[in-house]
Amino acid sequence: MDHERSADGPPPRIGIDRPGSFSRSVFHERHPVLIANLLDDHPYPPRIRADLQELLAESLDGTVPAAPPPGPDERAWADQLAAYAGSPWSALPFLWAEAYFYRRVLEAVQYFDAASVWRGVDPFAPQKHRQLDGAEILADLDAYARLPRDPAERRQALLHAALWGNQADLGFRTDNPEAGRGGSTGEVVVDHSADVWELLDAPGRRTVIVVADNAGRELAADLALIDDLLETGTTGVELHLKADPFFVSDATGRDLLATLDTMAANPDPAVGALAARLRRAVRIGRLDLRTHGFYTLPSTYRELPPGLVRRFAAAKLVILKGDLNYRRLTGDREWDAATPFEAVASYFPGPVAALRTAKSDLAVGVDPARLADLERDEPGWRTSGTRAMIQVRR
Repeated sequence: MDHERSADGPPPRIGIDRPGSFSRSVFHERHPVLIANLLDDHPYPPRIRADLQELLAESLDGTVPAAPPPGPDERAWADQLAAYAGSPWSALPFLWAEAYFYRRVLEAVQYFDAASVWRGVDPFAPQKHRQLDGAEILADLDAYARLPRDPAERRQALLHAALWGNQADLGFRTDNPEAGRGGSTGEVVVDHSADVWELLDAPGRRTVIVVADNAGRELAADLALIDDLLETGTTGVELHLKADPFFVSDATGRDLLATLDTMAANPDPAVGALAARLRRAVRIGRLDLRTHGFYTLPSTYRELPPGLVRRFAAAKLVILKGDLNYRRLTGDREWDAATPFEAVASYFPGPVAALRTAKSDLAVGVDPARLADLERDEPGWRTSGTRAMIQVRR
C-alpha cells in the first residue's frame, strides 16, 4: 500500500487496480465464488443467471454503464454514476466499486422488479439461514448463557463478543470458509474499551446508536450487548439496519426478526429470556429500529445526509460495527496505519466508537512499535480477520 500523502489533503482512496492487492482479489477471486453461490442457492431462470454472469464479466474487464440501476434509489445512483460512467471498473475506488457491484446484483436478480416473482427475494437469504441454523450460533448462545455474573466482567465480555462477532461476516467467508469458525478470536490491536464505557456511563438520557453490520452470529452478539445496555441504565438504543440486502450478510429488518426467532427457540431459559426482553424493548420503543437509504450507497461518513448528522450529533455514543463502517468512517484511503484514529475521525458529528475485525488493507491508530512488529511478523494481518480494533473518538 502506498502511504505517500499530498501536503494539502488526505491520501488517495484505495483502488482495485493494483496486481496482488487485497482489493483486486475481492473482485477477481471472491466475487466469482459469490456469483457461483447465488446460482447454486436459487433456481434462477435463464435470464437472471445470464445477467449475473454478465455482471461478473463486466466487473472484471468492462466499463461502467451510464444508466443507473432501476429501483427506489435510482435517482441517488444516477448522481453517483455521474463521476464514473464510462470508466473501467479497474479504475474505480474500492468502496464505491463494491457497493455498486452489490447494487447491480440486486438488479440482476430482479429484486426491485415489480413484475417479477423474484421481487423482494433476498439473494443471500440461504447463506444467512444456514448460519442461523448452524452449530456455531448454538455455541455462541450457549456461551451467552454462561457469561459471568459480575456486571463489569459481563459487559466487557459482551463488548468483545460484539467485536469478534464480525469474524462471521459471510462476505469475508466466501473465499475464507474456515475464518472465525468455532468462535475463534485473536488480538485486539487497539482497545479503547475504557473510553467506550466512560462515554456510555456518562450522565444523561441521550440515546445510544448502534449501526449494525452483519446478520446472524454478529447481530446476535450485538443484540446481547444492546440488551445489557438497556438493562443497566441506558435510556434507549437505536439499531440502524440496511433497508435491502447488501454485502452478502449485512443485516436487514427481516434478518433481525429471524435472529430473534432463533434466540426464542433456543432451549436455554437465559437465551429465551433475552429474546423476550428484546422483543418487549422494540414494542415499547426503548429499542428503536431504523434504516436509511444512505447505508446502501457507496458514500463515506463525510457525506452523511442532514438527518443522520442530526441523529448522530444528538446521541450519547454512536457505535459503528464492522469493517465496512470502519472503511466509511476513515474514507477507505491509503492511510499510514500509525495515523491517529482521532484525527481521521475528527469530522464525525458526535462521539463515535468503531468495533472492527480487520478484513481489508485499511488501518489507522495503531501504535508505531506494535505496527512494526505486525508488519514484520505477519504481513497479512490487515486482511486475515485475526486482528481487531475498538477505537473511540470523543
